[in-house]
Amino acid sequence: MVVGLGNPGAKYLGTRHNMGYEVVEQIAQREMTSFDTSKRDRARTAAITYQGYRVILACPITLMNLSGESVSSLVRRNGIDQVDRVVVVHDELDLEPGRVKVKRGGSNAGHNGLNSIRQHLGTDDFVRIRIGVGKPPDPQSGRDWVLRRPSPDDRSTLDPAVDVGVEAVKAVVVGGVEQAMNEINGRQP
Repeated sequence: MVVGLGNPGAKYLGTRHNMGYEVVEQIAQREMTSFDTSKRDRARTAAITYQGYRVILACPITLMNLSGESVSSLVRRNGIDQVDRVVVVHDELDLEPGRVKVKRGGSNAGHNGLNSIRQHLGTDDFVRIRIGVGKPPDPQSGRDWVLRRPSPDDRSTLDPAVDVGVEAVKAVVVGGVEQAMNEINGRQP
């Protein structure tokens, strides 16, 4: 299952915090599928088959800080018994804009969406695809930074990262986390 994190609604469309949504939505578009909304799971979901692998795409429709409610419901309902079969795509302040990295588990670096997922799954061993959005240039809070739309210059760096994020998801699905890390993590934006 591939989960793209973001906040629902037009207010958040195009913000740095919605990079996870953008990657998962791009996968659905390329695979020519559309999302259905599951009120029970509090998510937009779609199912695709990629190189013989069945993949559930999900974008929680909860606010970011409550993403774990949706993810845990989807994990239970889809019978996912191995947490490393959950791939979460999210924005990352600690990576330069446009940089994409794959990792399994580890620190949530203060990301409230990841914290919520960890709390609801009882572990942080899920796979992450981190889309770098960079740190704010001035002392403003990270929260304000991720909830704002990037400048056109920043956007020109982030748009290619969406494509690399799609490649990273496909690499994890087909070759596993280690292969995806080797293939993606050394790339420069």
